[in-house]
Formats: sequence, structure tokens, C-alpha cells
Amino acid sequence: MAAPLRIQSDWAQALRKDEGEAWLSCHPPGKPTLYGSLTCQGTGLDGIPEVTASEGFIVNEINKKSIHISCPKENASSKFLAPYTNFSRIHTKSITCLDISSGGGLGVSSSADGSMKIWQASNGELRRVLEGHVFDVNCCRFFPSGLVVLSGGMDAQLKIWSAEDASCVVTFKGHKGGEREVGTESKMLLLAREDKKLQCLGLQSRQPVFLFIGSDAFNCCTFLSGFLLLAGTQDGNIYQLDVRSPRAPVQVIHRSGAPVLSLLKFKDGFVASQGDGSCFIIQQDLDYVIELTGADCDPVYKVATWEKQIYTCCRDGLVRRYQLSDL
Repeated sequence: MAAPLRIQSDWAQALRKDEGEAWLSCHPPGKPTLYGSLTCQGTGLDGIPEVTASEGFIVNEINKKSIHISCPKENASSKFLAPYTNFSRIHTKSITCLDISSGGGLGVSSSADGSMKIWQASNGELRRVLEGHVFDVNCCRFFPSGLVVLSGGMDAQLKIWSAEDASCVVTFKGHKGGEREVGTESKMLLLAREDKKLQCLGLQSRQPVFLFIGSDAFNCCTFLSGFLLLAGTQDGNIYQLDVRSPRAPVQVIHRSGAPVLSLLKFKDGFVASQGDGSCFIIQQDLDYVIELTGADCDPVYKVATWEKQIYTCCRDGLVRRYQLSDL
């Protein structure tokens, strides 16, 4: 994979000013990092800044929310997308998980402050507070109906909630943990485990389909299709596997040593987030990587999508909403 490009987290704000600057860098594996800068030379009548890059980098395209940068020496190219909006009033501390309802109208998120809330996905306006877990809430997810929420907490309880009135309908107690994420596809269940194992089971037979051992603890997993899947590890590896031949990975993507915290199928590719604040989209039909910016080295814990919108939650306590139409 081409060398990752990085850019100053608030580049869109910095480059709005005349002579405003933002740093950027290229990180080729096994080679010294290449450093550069972007400079605003003024703003056009359309409100779009005119930006030049320092030696070794090229500005291919820019608009109000995105900029496409290349580093020809390393054959690296990325399009950086700034958030369309930030929601800062949902939680007061680090946001550990989020999800968006199937209709795109509601979001649900959990925080290190122990709270779990349902909010309007368009503007972050609070709708419901779900109270009942004793300690931190680790994960939360909408059912396909968009009317029911599933959550799991440090209190070893799984709870099912009504999104309409915030009542807890069912509580399951005594779960001991060990699985960091669960994925399903067709008749298969995928378990990302702390013990470096990725396990696939048949949903009906409950028999093992395969067991793959990775380089470190698995944090997340997702199916790309009926046969292809992705799994991310604590040491920064993203494994792509084919369940029909799982002994050797189809490919291993490694952009940094930061933990891979979230993986999600998106169109003909996927979205991934890591513990160093990076969040990116890889698609088969693009010869560049789309980088979702804004998190300043804070871990991006979870990613959710609805149509052309992507939502992320971060240690800095913000939910960021990106519009892919801004590309």
C-alpha cells in the first residue's frame, strides 16, 4: 500500500486566511518521513482558497471542505475531508461508541462519563437518555428497525432498549466478555477476540468454520461480502481474509502501529479508524485514500454511516459528521 499522507487536523480553518499555513507529511515504510506545508495565497470569488504546496507535494484539487494532495516521489495520494459539522453537546467526556438508525434520523452514543444518549442525527439535539447500566457503557447499536437499541457495559449486562420512550425492555446478565466485536453475515458469526484469535462460527450449527491467529489482540471485524472479511488488531494490522481459504490473508494493510479501533463496509470498500486519530476510506475504484480529518491525534473509536454521511466518535468528546458530497 502507498505511503500514508498526514495533514494538520484543522487545515480547513488554517487555510481560510491569507498566508495561512498548514503542515503535511508523508510516511513511507522504512524510510524517513517527508515534511511539507500548504500556504493560502488568497481566496477566489467562489470562496475557495488558492493553496500552494511546498517542494515534494502537489495540490491536485481543493474546495471548501476537501483538498487532494499527492507526493509523487512516494506515489502517494490522499483526499482530505474536513467535518461538515461537529456535535459537542451530546457528551462531556470521551465518546466510546456510536451508531446511526437505519433511517438516518437518530444517533445513539455512549461515553466514558457512563451515559448513553439518543440524539437527532441532523443536528445533535438530545432526544433520550438511556439509564440503567451501573458502570461504563462499552457499546451501543440500533436494531434494523431503528426503534430498538442494544447496549453492553462494564457491569457484564446486555440491555435492550426502546428508542421511543427510553425504557429498558430486557436485561441479560453474567456475560464474561473476551470478544471485542461481533460480526454476522448470512449464516456465519465472526468474533474478534483479545487472545489474538479471529473465530468464525456457523450460526445454525455453532460449529467452527475457521480460526485465524493474528499478530495481536483483535479489536474489530466486519464482513465485506459473503466470503470476504476484515479484522483489525491492536498493533495496527488490517487483515483481509477469504472464508473459503482463511489460512493465509488475501492482504494485510498496515498504515501505522496505532490500534485499529473500527472497521465498516462502505460501498465497494471500507472505512477504518485508528488510535492515532486517523480515519480513512479505501475504495476499489479510487486511486487515492480519503482521509477524514479533525481529530488531533485523539483515538477515533467508532464509525457509522448513512447514505453519503459518515459519523465518527472520538476521545475528545466530539461527534463529527462528514458529507461525502463535499468531495
